[in-house]
Order: sequence, then structure tokens, then C-alpha cells
Amino acid sequence: MSLADRLVAAWYHGHPALTLLRPLEWLYRRVVLGKRRAFLAGEGDIYRAPVPVLVVGNVTVGGTGKTPMILWLIEHCRARGLRVGVVSRGYGATPPKLPWRVRADDPPSHAGDEPLLIVQRSGVPLVIDPQRARAAQALLEQEELDLILCDDGLQHYRLARDIELVLVDAARGLGNGRCLPAGPLREPAERLAEVDAVLRNGATVDGEEGYALQLRPTALVNLRSGERVGLDHFPPGQQVHAVAGIGNPRRFFATLEALNWRPIAHPFADHASYSPEALRFTPALPLLMTEKDAVKCRAFAAADWWYLAVDAAPSPAFVAWFDQRLDRLPAARP
Repeated sequence: MSLADRLVAAWYHGHPALTLLRPLEWLYRRVVLGKRRAFLAGEGDIYRAPVPVLVVGNVTVGGTGKTPMILWLIEHCRARGLRVGVVSRGYGATPPKLPWRVRADDPPSHAGDEPLLIVQRSGVPLVIDPQRARAAQALLEQEELDLILCDDGLQHYRLARDIELVLVDAARGLGNGRCLPAGPLREPAERLAEVDAVLRNGATVDGEEGYALQLRPTALVNLRSGERVGLDHFPPGQQVHAVAGIGNPRRFFATLEALNWRPIAHPFADHASYSPEALRFTPALPLLMTEKDAVKCRAFAAADWWYLAVDAAPSPAFVAWFDQRLDRLPAARP
């Protein structure tokens, strides 16, 4: 187990050594709270786009299902007749220049895995830049939009926003409730009371802590051919190699188990890079991975490599709430 894995385990299961990190946590909290106070006071260089901005983020380190939720938001807003664009940091991307407009045929090294997945799945106009405000300006120079979705920009306070959505892993919650590095929180837990809505990934019912959100498997897609088959393609009890380079790989493996397959788990670091050698496993079995991993593996995929397509399914109560918020969004600003 790597040092990072041990630290995550300590955050969620406890370890007395974490008390040694409390002084660093105190310093971290001072910095993030200072940034938040400055933003609320309107201090500093804050860009307010001429169209509404919706931020999708989290308060914890690691994956919470933001990318499937972004895809759901794109589809839902388009169905309402809205022209939507996306801005993203582009974690791990090394584009030729910044800001960078992501195209479906970009190499993953230029675009980043999650932005490339979003563009390939939806065709949405998307610009990456660690400075989200600059990305939003570049996007608006190229496209006429009604709404900008900001992927994982909750703590990026140089970009003003009209709606904040936060995703939380319902199974893991907020861990020990402490901020980095003594815990998994990017901001204190009290920040959840200030956002517009919380979605709990994996929850089946709405509650005081937030709306329910499910990630539902829909199909298996062959990396080499693009063939899309049903979830009955493999019989119950089928043994498979399972690869996941996401924030919480265990969630992917549990999904495969719930589909009555028997995965041999191969967890990788979030946003991991892959090679044919790294994915050469024995015995010879079909290999299943997440769609996020698949965008980096298509170029060297074997014939029996598949990714599991999943779709976000927020609760009806959230959908009703979100439609009401869309109706109340301001018109384009001068």
C-alpha cells in the first residue's frame, strides 16, 4: 500500500498519527477560510461571466462522481433549450497552450482524461485552464452560450458563480471531518451549509444531508471496436480483470460485484497513465475498466477490453429543484 493509500485509509478509518498533522491543518484552514472571506467580500480579481455559471465540486479529496453528473447536467440543460459550455482545470493535461479548447480527437495527454471523456461523450464546447476565469473568457469568445458549467471549481474563487452543487460519497461521507492534511476535506464541513445543493452519490433516498444520486451502469463498450452490448454480455459469475484509476476505485469494483461478476481488482492512482505492459494480467480474462480510464487506453486496447458506461440518475426531487433554479437564473449580463 502506497503512502497516499495509507493516508486515505487513516482519514476514513482513523489513526492516532493524524494528530501530528493538526498544526498543518490549522494553517491550511486559515488559508482556505481567508480565501472564502475575501471572495464573499468581493476582494481581489474575481471574474463574473456575462452568462450564469454553475459550479460542480466537492469538499473532499478524491472522486465523488462529478463527471457523470456534469454529463447529466449537459443533457438536461440542452433538453431545456440552453446552450451549454464547460470549463475545467484539466488535471494532468499538458496542452500546447493555455487556455485550450478540447477536441474529441485530442490525445489524452493534451486534454486530460475527464475533459476528453466529456467532449467525446457529449460534444460540448469545453476549455481547460487551471485559471477557470480565463477558460470561461476563452470559451465565450468562441461560443454563444446561455450557461457555463465549471467542473470541480468550488474552491476556485476567481470565478463568480450563480449555483454551487456539491457531490459527496454517501458511503465514505466526510471521513474524520478534518481538513487537509489531517483529513480529506478541502474546506471545513460547514461549507456544505453555504452551497445551493448537496448530492449524495450512492444514496437511495433524499434526506436532510442532501439529494440522492445513483450512478447506474447502462452498457459495456468495447475499447477497440466501439461495440456497445448489454450488461448480460457476461454471464453471472464471470471472472474479469477490473482496472480503476479513479478517486475511489473500490466503488467501481463494488459495481461489478453488484452485476454478479467476479472482478480481480487492479486499483491505480487517480488520473493514472497506462501502458500495455501495466495492463498485462494473468490469467487471460476479459478486462473491464471505467470510461475515464478507457480514453487513455484505446490506442493499445486488446480485443476483449471493455469499459462500463454509467449514467448519473439524480432523484426526482433534485430534478424539480434544479428546474426551478434554472427558471430563476438571471438573463445574460451586459
